[in-house]
Amino acid sequence: MGRKMNATDTDPAPIVVTVPHRLGKTEATRRIKAAIDNARIREAAKLKITEETWADNGLRFRVILLGQPCVGTIEIDEDRAKAEFKLSWYQSHMAKPAEAYIQQQGLQVLGGS
Repeated sequence: MGRKMNATDTDPAPIVVTVPHRLGKTEATRRIKAAIDNARIREAAKLKITEETWADNGLRFRVILLGQPCVGTIEIDEDRAKAEFKLSWYQSHMAKPAEAYIQQQGLQVLGGS
């Protein structure tokens, strides 16, 4: 008999991107918030932020990306920022390009290290 599939069998793995920086936590947080505000305007046709919760060490978010839900977190430390997000099953084919895009944007926003 075949094995019964459940939702976790088809859920794509989370995408994790870590970007080193030398800005300190406060400046890195300020830059990330500004980048999110810019994306909200620049990518309005593709991206709608439905939840944005900031805490001491970062952000928890929910967005609608190209009509599909996406959830994730951004942890901000003194010397690195780590983004972790889950695309929907429908978007899973975009995982590698999304990872590369987030890495590129992170380096641009935080100046790399």
